Amino acid sequence: MELLAKQFRLFAARECRGSSELYGYLAVGIADNPQLLQLALHAKPGQPIPNMLLGAVHYLLLSGVEHPLADYYPNLAGENALEPSRAIYAFATFCEQYEQDIIALLTSRLVQTNEVRRCAYLYPGFGMIYELARKPLALIEIGTSAGLQLLWDRYSYCYDGRQKYGNEQSELVITGEIRGDNVPPMLASSPPVISRVGVDLHVNNLNDSDDYLWLRALIWPEHQERIVRFDQAAAQVKEHRPHLVEGNGVELLPGIAASVSRESALCVFHTHVANQFSPQDKAALEAHIQKLGGERDVYHLYNNMSDSYLHLDYYVGGREHRLTLAQTDGHGRWFRWLLS
Repeated sequence: MELLAKQFRLFAARECRGSSELYGYLAVGIADNPQLLQLALHAKPGQPIPNMLLGAVHYLLLSGVEHPLADYYPNLAGENALEPSRAIYAFATFCEQYEQDIIALLTSRLVQTNEVRRCAYLYPGFGMIYELARKPLALIEIGTSAGLQLLWDRYSYCYDGRQKYGNEQSELVITGEIRGDNVPPMLASSPPVISRVGVDLHVNNLNDSDDYLWLRALIWPEHQERIVRFDQAAAQVKEHRPHLVEGNGVELLPGIAASVSRESALCVFHTHVANQFSPQDKAALEAHIQKLGGERDVYHLYNNMSDSYLHLDYYVGGREHRLTLAQTDGHGRWFRWLLS
């Protein structure tokens, strides 16, 4: 139990600080409450438990459950939201009252935060791949959730408040701060994409109201801009639905890759999902990429395998290359490009 309490305290210190005052206070309060920790243990193995418990409670509130706890959530109470430092008391009573509903969510759902703003650092990564390959890109995303990031080439990007990149006609403009002295090379227009496939243990159907609400619930209460971006990206997915496959992405990768034209650049990518992989799955994924690299050129763009940095591993002519591209913020608010 103490290890789980430590996990909540680290969540508060590392992820919530400067991002969500409410979740920061709640995480610390949960760490000091044995009953809440016991409840959180119902989450599926390998899931980030703080995100699961907080997401389950948020889902129930968004679904219309009435409780004084809602008065502490900025997205529900607006400017009249109560002081978050005392929210843990209402949170504890809510969890006691709706314990079985929370357990049902913890045992059936996955953390699949489809944060579309992460495309802000993916965009220069894919541009770099296109410059290396000089072929249209064939995308395979592992941990695709609802496929929002698979449509990165349909969005517009702005990093300095002025110039736009990507699809300038897009209603969704993704902003991101580039920190440090290095500026990544940016293509004015999105590289061509010839195919796209997303794989996840559970594919979220944005036409399903429960799936849609769950993804909304994973967005933190203070993050109103994230909700707007999510809704805009979801509209794109509904209009241009990519091919989404349900299953273990690591296991299915070789078969999917075998169907990809050799006239394209094979790009396997994933963000903030590999931390949920078992050590065996991580090793298997690297083995698959290496094997593919012996058969054709392949590009692997990812983070959270061993750290939060954005990496590009690729094989060209059978030769392996490994680059660390950027330090990244978990929600894509900023990144620090490391290549000069």
